[in-house]
Amino acid sequence: MKKSRIGFLFILPWVLGFIIFTVFPILAALYIAMTDWSIIGQASFVGLQNFSKIFADPTFYKALLVTGRYAILAIPLTIITALLVALSVNNDYKGIGFFRTIFYMPSIVSGVAVAIVFKWILDPTYGVLNSILRIFGLTGPDWLYDPAWVLPSYLIMAIWGASGGLYIYLAALKDIPQELYEVATIDGAGWWQKIRYITLPMLTPILFYNLVMGMISAFRKFTDAYILGGAGEEGVFYMVYLYQQAFSFYKMGYATALAWILFVIILVLTLIVNYTKKYWVYAERK
Repeated sequence: MKKSRIGFLFILPWVLGFIIFTVFPILAALYIAMTDWSIIGQASFVGLQNFSKIFADPTFYKALLVTGRYAILAIPLTIITALLVALSVNNDYKGIGFFRTIFYMPSIVSGVAVAIVFKWILDPTYGVLNSILRIFGLTGPDWLYDPAWVLPSYLIMAIWGASGGLYIYLAALKDIPQELYEVATIDGAGWWQKIRYITLPMLTPILFYNLVMGMISAFRKFTDAYILGGAGEEGVFYMVYLYQQAFSFYKMGYATALAWILFVIILVLTLIVNYTKKYWVYAERK
């Protein structure tokens, strides 16, 4: 019992932090989602009315559609881009550390700074991208202002910052037994066959991790979408719509209900992906 008390004493700070900063906010958010609260003043309990209003709100479905379309395209593009970058710098050439650092830097730059820079790059009149296109006699689109080019604009930003998982991929690549490549070489396997039958299967645990994290990140897209104006005339991203309800229209109960719905969506998608991993994720059997 004495040893147990000492053990509980050591974990007590973590337990208190978990209760105060995790359990209590979750319970508070659940209560707020069932209230009509404008942040200022008393909250009135309304039960499930906020959720019924959400499912009758056409803007909710529009925001969910915009976010879903972005997620469907951005997640595979960023995973493939990060993997290709990792494969390209998975060598011990002289100066390779410099290129690894350059590729990784976008992931540590402030989201606000990135949004401001891309607002300048994608400006239809004075932007860098359209200026380069004019050199070749091409007229660039209005990017963030043209509904047809809003989504491609955000995908360009997503691909630019896709190398956030670079070092995770590099660590996984270094962990692949070199004997497998040697045996494949002896058997006459080419570069693509080694990638397909050795590299990719051995990287599936990391691909699974990045898929789940990319899914969460895509549905929680906010900073650059808010600064650049949501998704233009095509609607707003889900998190931007949630923020507007909370801090522009002061409907905190409604916004918290939106947050719970987003939580359920991400949870369901994560469970689905987790269920499918037994069919495609390599697990070493001992």
